Amino acid sequence: VQLQASGGGLVQAGGSLRLSCAASKRTASNNALGWFRQAPGKDREFVAAISWRGDITYYTDSVKGRFTISRDNAKNTVYLQMNSLNPEDTALYYCAQGRGSQVSTRPEQYHYWGQGTQVTVSS
Repeated sequence: VQLQASGGGLVQAGGSLRLSCAASKRTASNNALGWFRQAPGKDREFVAAISWRGDITYYTDSVKGRFTISRDNAKNTVYLQMNSLNPEDTALYYCAQGRGSQVSTRPEQYHYWGQGTQVTVSS
């Protein structure tokens, strides 16, 4: 399975971006999908995840109320709508496919990773 992330860019604080991640295989529709991010000098951290049915979502506390994860299984695509961005959101954002259908915040529960898309928020 290959994951292709897109939608990153440079935005001013308070702005919005929508990330997309397309999976190459239909089997991705039976797996949880997640977004992680890594800022320079920091560890990779969990951002959001969604169950294969889309009925369960998890968010890290710092993005709750600002970010929304969603998926379109017909397109094998997961999205991350990011609003009210701030400079602390600057990072390389990765999408990942879970090993199973259950949602997890742990990176070891994901076995396929996209190449990352850069999000930079200026103050």
